[in-house]
Amino acid sequence: MTPTPPLFLLLLSLIGAQATVDVRTAAAMAAGLCKTRPTDIVFIIDSSRSVRPSEFEQVKVFLAKVIEGLDVGPNATRVGVVNYASRVKNEVSLKTHRTKAGLIKAVTKIEPLSTGTMTGLAIQFALNVAFSEGEGARVKSPDISKVAIIVTDGRPQDNVKDVAQRARDAGIEIFAIGVGRVDMSTLRQMASDSLDDHVDYVESYSVIEKLTKKFKEAFCACSNSATDVVFLIDGSKSVRPENFELVKKWINQIVDKLDVSESKAHVGLVQYSSSVRQEFPLGRFNNKKDLKDAVKKMAYMERGTMTGQALHYLTDNSFSASQGARPGVAKVGIVFTDGRSQDYIGDAAKKTKEHGFKMYAVGVGNAVEDELKEIASEPTGEHYFYTADFKAMTQIAKKLQINICQEEDPCECDSLIKFQKKVEEALQALTKKLDSMSKRIALLENKIV
Repeated sequence: MTPTPPLFLLLLSLIGAQATVDVRTAAAMAAGLCKTRPTDIVFIIDSSRSVRPSEFEQVKVFLAKVIEGLDVGPNATRVGVVNYASRVKNEVSLKTHRTKAGLIKAVTKIEPLSTGTMTGLAIQFALNVAFSEGEGARVKSPDISKVAIIVTDGRPQDNVKDVAQRARDAGIEIFAIGVGRVDMSTLRQMASDSLDDHVDYVESYSVIEKLTKKFKEAFCACSNSATDVVFLIDGSKSVRPENFELVKKWINQIVDKLDVSESKAHVGLVQYSSSVRQEFPLGRFNNKKDLKDAVKKMAYMERGTMTGQALHYLTDNSFSASQGARPGVAKVGIVFTDGRSQDYIGDAAKKTKEHGFKMYAVGVGNAVEDELKEIASEPTGEHYFYTADFKAMTQIAKKLQINICQEEDPCECDSLIKFQKKVEEALQALTKKLDSMSKRIALLENKIV
């Protein structure tokens, strides 16, 4: 028997080492991906008699899939489940399960109560009990989010408006999911602002799973998500006062999705028309409430549209250390305009990219799409957005926030899928290398013989 040539052994060892590196790299990436910001989440699920047993099973599948995408742990995301009908039952408290597996197992064992629909009572229970420190909720802090996700299919038999307001005043962000013949006005009374982000409707329980991705992304926060974000807002006279108010709401929609804190996202705001005015610099506000209040107070400038001048200001001032920009931190510029610039934007737009800024361009009404594309980073299709109507800006806010989250390396919300794909690609490449090498070795062996 011909001995295996040493060269072949060496090549095999190199290929094996490469396989180990590729798989370890993929595993390391997956381990550091989709970290959810520290959050206390309580699901409030309607199991009244109108919810059939098979439909209730679909609700539990939805809960399990959302939980699967969370970073569950005592110092990360804690999850509780409140089950209600005519009475309320605390199925899972925030302190009970500290692992994803234990949590999902507990969810599968929940049984429907099959009586009335006392939604207000359930919200009151969540406020008084489920979100209490005794049940595992953490002390109120800007770094800890409190979230309630209500799933219901009917009209409540009690008042929800006042108790939902008390819950929101206590710092609980409320998402309301309606199914089938649900009363939509009730959902709006319960949900937090903006309603477009916090109210969802599905035709039946059989399709409730389609909301899974939304909630995974809503709670996705990058582990290395320190970002300096500056809004560059067109305040020209063509915008008009009523639309300018919509622009401010749009800004705050995006702020709601950022992990604003001393160590994570910092936000600055600049308005421009015929001149440029800094509303506030990066780092002045390190919590969402103060930041959003400052945005609401921004006064409308009117006058012209000097977008080029504003872009120069962004590079030379807003992202400078003297204005709060942090060295080594990702820089994101979000430009909003509703018309053609009255000055040349080419050099200024090019300069932002030369500095490595990630630029988003958002246009409404008479905005020029060629200018938006010139401002936007590559690939432009992912970084510029246009709508004819100011009222449609909500959809842009959703897309833009998700892109910021996904582009933050190493945070990827679809971590498991990307991990699997990377491993599969690595293994396929290695298999091809091995097949090719085997054929070459066979030829060499034949020559030697």
